[in-house]
Amino acid sequence: MKKGLLALLALIVLGGFWLASVYNSLVSAELSVDESWSQVQVQYQRRFDLIPNLVETVKGVADFERSTYEAVTAARSAWAQSLQSGTRTEQIAATNAVDSALSRLLVTVENYPQLKAQENFSTLQAQIEGTENRIATVRRDFNAVVRTYNEKIRRVPTNLVAAVFGFEPEAFFESNEGAADAPQVNFE
Repeated sequence: MKKGLLALLALIVLGGFWLASVYNSLVSAELSVDESWSQVQVQYQRRFDLIPNLVETVKGVADFERSTYEAVTAARSAWAQSLQSGTRTEQIAATNAVDSALSRLLVTVENYPQLKAQENFSTLQAQIEGTENRIATVRRDFNAVVRTYNEKIRRVPTNLVAAVFGFEPEAFFESNEGAADAPQVNFE
């Protein structure tokens, strides 16, 4: 009887250690998702800090389509609002709007050779391009971390612990529908 009780106690202790280990690994995975999203936000903020300078430079040299300027400004405002209210889904939607508006702005610039020759614009454009590359990288990294986390909370037996402690799947970053299409600029 004593051996049986000791075996049961040892099993309970081992089960507790296993549960703690699984829980801690889920917490680490969830924090990795949060940290990765934070890196995405850092790059978005860099983009949004550069955009007003780019827009002002373009406005100073070219009388471009007003709706493009308004779209960039509105998208930037939507990003700022999503940071305050925001879920990741709202932030992703806001950044997708900026992707579209910024693409239209850069296509508009292609029609102004005197603007492209200006040193300030060239520097800003290089900064924006570098930032866009950084954003693509951190988005890819974010999706990789989300995939690892989502896989972890779905695998047996970890999924049982995840369900008990309320670990929910995270959404992947996905581009807007039609994001692969080149933006169209009309000067009529």
